[in-house]
Amino acid sequence: MSQSISLKGSTRTVTEFFEYSINSILYQRGVYPAEDFVTVKKYDLTLLKTHDDELKDYIRKILLQVHRWLLGGKCNQLVLCIIDKDEGEVVERWSFNVQHIPSSSNEQEEIVDLNTTQSQIRGLIRQITSSVTFLPELSKEGGYTFTVLAYTDADAKVPLEWADSDSKEIPDGEVVQFKTFSTNDHKVGAQVSYKY
Repeated sequence: MSQSISLKGSTRTVTEFFEYSINSILYQRGVYPAEDFVTVKKYDLTLLKTHDDELKDYIRKILLQVHRWLLGGKCNQLVLCIIDKDEGEVVERWSFNVQHIPSSSNEQEEIVDLNTTQSQIRGLIRQITSSVTFLPELSKEGGYTFTVLAYTDADAKVPLEWADSDSKEIPDGEVVQFKTFSTNDHKVGAQVSYKY
């Protein structure tokens, strides 16, 4: 029996994926020390998640809001920027594009089951993890911070703590596309751009 995912479930799946991706990137890229992370089992993979309370709270706050926007169909991209603390410049820009799949009238599209989604997520997370093999080394220990940008529709309700920002693009950066994953309501793709 295959389980399909409801909109609420789909939104939770996408939000959870963001949480593990953010944690994985912050760990893999050495933005926070390795001892700030613990291993957890998720998607049949061993992943890393921060146990630093301040960082956990920050990520949780971001994702609560992103979850609300996704549920309302108002968020189409989440971007994680790694920033050089001294220069203030973006050295890596991880973007996750979210496509909302409208539930079509009567023609039932192909139903995406949970196992397929989980398998696609596994593939994408493996790609993110192995990207350290080609990304330039971030050499300054403790010299980086990060920020998260959310691209929302013009009519989305935006809480005060979310300020407008420029897109923090990397001019003439190298871009690497990753795989995508789909639920019945969302299709998520990822890419990283970086200074070569």
